[in-house]
Amino acid sequence: MLNRSVQAVRTSLLIMLTFVPSMMAGRAFGDDGLSLLQDPSLGITRSLLERYESDRQAFERSYSIPGSKMERARLREFLTQWVEKLHQVDFDELHQDQKIDWLLLSNQVRYELQNTDLQEKREQETEILIPFRSRIVELAENKRSMKSIDSRAAAETLVALGKEVEEVTRQVKSDELTTSTVLGNRAVRALELQIRSLADWYEFYDGYDPLFTWWTKAPYEETRKKLTSLRDQMKSKFVGSDEDVIIGDPIGHDALMLELDYEMIPYTPEELIEIANAEFAWCEKEMFRAATDLGFEGNWLKALEHVKSLHVEPGQQPQMIREQAIEAINYIKENNLVTVPPLCEEIWRMEMMSPERQKIAPFFLGGEVIQVSFPTDGMEHEAKLMSLRGNNRHFARATVHHELIPGHHLQGFMAQRYREHRRQFRTPFLIEGWALHWEMLLWDREFQKSAEDRVGMLFWRSHRCARIIFSLNFHLNKMNAKDCVNFLVERVGHERRNAEAEVRRSVSGDYGPLYQAAYMLGGLQMRSLHKQLVGGGRMTDREFHDAVLMENSIPLEMIRASLMEVPLTREAKPSWRFYEAP
Repeated sequence: MLNRSVQAVRTSLLIMLTFVPSMMAGRAFGDDGLSLLQDPSLGITRSLLERYESDRQAFERSYSIPGSKMERARLREFLTQWVEKLHQVDFDELHQDQKIDWLLLSNQVRYELQNTDLQEKREQETEILIPFRSRIVELAENKRSMKSIDSRAAAETLVALGKEVEEVTRQVKSDELTTSTVLGNRAVRALELQIRSLADWYEFYDGYDPLFTWWTKAPYEETRKKLTSLRDQMKSKFVGSDEDVIIGDPIGHDALMLELDYEMIPYTPEELIEIANAEFAWCEKEMFRAATDLGFEGNWLKALEHVKSLHVEPGQQPQMIREQAIEAINYIKENNLVTVPPLCEEIWRMEMMSPERQKIAPFFLGGEVIQVSFPTDGMEHEAKLMSLRGNNRHFARATVHHELIPGHHLQGFMAQRYREHRRQFRTPFLIEGWALHWEMLLWDREFQKSAEDRVGMLFWRSHRCARIIFSLNFHLNKMNAKDCVNFLVERVGHERRNAEAEVRRSVSGDYGPLYQAAYMLGGLQMRSLHKQLVGGGRMTDREFHDAVLMENSIPLEMIRASLMEVPLTREAKPSWRFYEAP
């Protein structure tokens, strides 16, 4: 049998030859064969991953017209080419690391193909409110294709577009067109994209083509006003004017299943909610014990109120965060739990979060720079108090290490240095699960010094359980945004404004639909893997944590396959049922 490195180069050359005939076709974007070739100086799968990432990014830069069916069809063609390309690889001849790379890319391409169909369906649901979208898209597509423009015809298109917009505006005003808040909000966002797309089209020619400006200036300005007016009408009618109202866009059961399959989580949303409820029950028992130890006879709300009052004075938060960061770093190093490179320990920094940002992220955010949430002098009095209480000493002690070392900062530092070609597959189940694992491991190691510390750690652990429950139920249409806020206030003990910020962050679309669930679920995956390898005596803590970091931020099912040498096939499906009840 050939040496594996020689075999990898031969496989690369075979794939190259397979796609060389396409150079004769002379078609656009990669069909000249160049984007389908491999770099034989790299391993076959690393070459594939890096080429796919470069091609995909080039595709996104080039094709960016919102609502373009032509571009969506081209995306499907592009992804299908990559399915065929992956099929050419002799999977059985790859070693374990390469098999994992192959499966990661195959999973990515398959997900993007399926997600393209779902996004098209969601777009079609707004068609009744934006029936004229195709006119704007056609103008943008002609510009993208660099076709010569007929300025008079363009002006007539703008006039016809304006009349269609007028008719939709009339129907909205007269209540002939009605829809839900969710769909109305989606349509408003889609219309804003079309207004910007039309502006990009117009500005490309305006002033550079005098005849174009002569014909189109007046109809463009008039049509733009009509589009803006329709957007405002739809927003007023379907969404409302209260900026503090939280409006999300549930994706439904089928889309959640697609997301879970992509993240390699072999559970249904309903099963994950059951897991969260079991973990929540454990938290409640431990909180009862901590409240009793504090003299509150098991009353967790009174214990929580006591802990919330233990915040530092204004101006003292940065010093407290620094002390807690150093404490965690020293603990990790003294107990030989994970390698902490000296440069990683040296370069972390701190910034204070703006009041505007705190409306979405009321607590810390981390990485190389920890962003500290704390009240500013310009906040309203109630907002100041809620921020003080929500960022108290004991809540912070449970999360500073989550954001810095051994959490996100150490994780990000290592991800830039090991298997960086996998960065395109980064998943919150590993990113947030890694940091959550440390919260649970430090609890098990009794890092908490007092009952107040236990309450702080349990608050966050309960919060992670709650995130699974409310976010998945929201996307299953079983809870609305108000229900989610009330759940966080009543069951976890959040300040109401902080709860609103958490829900807004979860459902507004800025994060993926599984992101909030990924904290606890990823932590439970890490906990299970740690138990198997460290608890089973196959690795030390330090060996285990270093090995996980060196795999980069990929789904934990694949990290498990690497560390435990799980046999893999090209047809491998997620199968790791990682949860064990507490």
